[in-house]
Amino acid sequence: MLKLLKYFGKPFLPLFLVAFVLLVARATLELSLPNLMSDIVDVGIAQWGIDYTVPTQLSAATWGDIALALPDHLYEEFLGWSYIYISDELSQAITNIIATFEYGSPYFDPATTQMLAIRFIRGEYTRLGIDVDAMQMDYVWSTGTLMITLVFISVATAIAQGFMSSRIATGLARNIRNAIFEKVTKFNNASYSRFSTASLITRSTNDVQQIQQLMAIAVRIVVFSPIMAIGGILMVLGTDASMAWVIALAVGSIVTFILLFIIISTPKFKIMQGLIDKVNLVTREGLTGIMVIRAFNTQNHEAERFDGVNSKLQKTALFLARLGAAQMPVITLIMGFTNILIVWIGAGSIQGGGLAVGDMMAFIGYTMFIVWSFLMLAMVIMMLPRATVAANRIMEIINTDETVQDPKDPQAIPKDAGTVEFKNVDFKFAGASGNALTDISFTAKTGEMTAIVGSTGAGKTALVNLIPRFYDSTAGQVLINGVNVRDAKQEELREIVGYVPQKALLFSGTIESNIKYAGDDIDDAAMKKAAEIAQGLEFINEKPKGFKEEIAQGGTNVSGGQRQRLSIARTIAKNPKIYIFDDSFSALDYKTDAELRAAIQKEIKDATLIVVAQRINTIKNANQIIVLDEGRVVGKGTHEELLQNCDVYKQIAMSQLSSKELGI
Repeated sequence: MLKLLKYFGKPFLPLFLVAFVLLVARATLELSLPNLMSDIVDVGIAQWGIDYTVPTQLSAATWGDIALALPDHLYEEFLGWSYIYISDELSQAITNIIATFEYGSPYFDPATTQMLAIRFIRGEYTRLGIDVDAMQMDYVWSTGTLMITLVFISVATAIAQGFMSSRIATGLARNIRNAIFEKVTKFNNASYSRFSTASLITRSTNDVQQIQQLMAIAVRIVVFSPIMAIGGILMVLGTDASMAWVIALAVGSIVTFILLFIIISTPKFKIMQGLIDKVNLVTREGLTGIMVIRAFNTQNHEAERFDGVNSKLQKTALFLARLGAAQMPVITLIMGFTNILIVWIGAGSIQGGGLAVGDMMAFIGYTMFIVWSFLMLAMVIMMLPRATVAANRIMEIINTDETVQDPKDPQAIPKDAGTVEFKNVDFKFAGASGNALTDISFTAKTGEMTAIVGSTGAGKTALVNLIPRFYDSTAGQVLINGVNVRDAKQEELREIVGYVPQKALLFSGTIESNIKYAGDDIDDAAMKKAAEIAQGLEFINEKPKGFKEEIAQGGTNVSGGQRQRLSIARTIAKNPKIYIFDDSFSALDYKTDAELRAAIQKEIKDATLIVVAQRINTIKNANQIIVLDEGRVVGKGTHEELLQNCDVYKQIAMSQLSSKELGI
């Protein structure tokens, strides 16, 4: 979790500092409220608003009585006495004297001394004609107004701080999602195969949401709660240290509960995130394979399969929900017993004169601050295990080493030609026991068509994937215009390569946006020309909106052949120097296939064409045909040459065409 915050949290440090200042201000304001309430009870009500045991006004008789009772060393100070400037010794002496006037005896405890002194001062003020009741109400109203003002300031501070924490949490989530998406888009095929699509979706959504929810609360609580707890403890110790053990007992109980929750829940949260991956996986497979499911009449089987993983997720989530539901009752029980203990012990102290009612109220208030602070921390800590699991899953993506990387000193690829040369190339998939390709050597020249054929699993797709560096060869060299593709920047390399994959994929948008996907520099004329070469102009013009016709996600609202033609048009519009067609004509009928190949050979003369195909008709006119078998080149030449000297090619050709068509 800390690694993730260190990685993504730096841009939000200024906002966090502002939030920290607001939290400190809010905590300071709220910690002052119990003391103010105590003052209202003990001073405003119990002491008639008289908050000092030295009177501000005295009658002449009382002044003389005090002067006679003072020790000699305080007499001179008393003669020049100003109420504002008075020593502590003189203040205490006056308090003791006027308490004696009220009680008649000098022997009593400090609390009783204060009470008697206040009672005498009230009588003295009454004798002087001062409205004591009005003075009492003034004190209560002024203190109460101060409390209300502090509450409003605290609320305003909480709102501002809540705004800051929301900005931090949502901004952090946005940056994490962006980083995940950017990282995944840079994955090569080997890196991408480490994670399932369903897992990547879960990590980009649910896992990021766990981080966002934690941060939204943590920014407010992780700073605020410790300040409140520490401040409350200091205030409690200043009120009555004899009851501090009650606070220690309450806090210890909460901490024990939190530790038990973490120990029990952390493994379950890890299991839960994995189950969410599985639910997404089964859901995605069910939605994308709905036609196959219906064709094989396996709806019940798929429903049972989904119910299986969904039920496991439900059981895990229910266990964690029940564990979390115990939080509030346990905390409420602890708070209830804490209040009972405070009242029980405090009542005895009040009866013995060692504690004022207002002080006990303040003690209860600060105790609630402390307990609630630990409760809020408990909420964060209880969210922490799941967020930590989520953070680790996110960092797995961020820390994934890209097996295909740009060189430190890249070489520029000449863009005036696109000759592709394979020199003794070997390739092995990660974790595989043997090579997928072995000792591949051939040259695909500019202005010529090079075809690659072979049985299923011969390594045709793996071979063409080495050109744009979707994978890197494990031995040998792949050269473009004499430059090793490993020595070129991937961005520059892929600018001159146009790739049409086996599975034609369209993006949600319009026909226009899909054909112009390669860049904003493609104008309408180039778009229409590409569509014409790809034999797609006719069906596009039949659409009500033409090139503005909407394309659904994955191109599901057009046929397979139309998807292939739009995918080919997208590559042609890019105008690359090297075209790679990886079995891209399989969904086309023979007539469209022939027309498309003829248009490509006619219109695209200054580029290198590399075509992977299953149909012999598609590639029999190629300038060079490479025949693969079990990852090795077993034939190289023209169609006529291979029929004479390559048995593998001859068998493939005879399985598709008659001897008459082959001319043998």
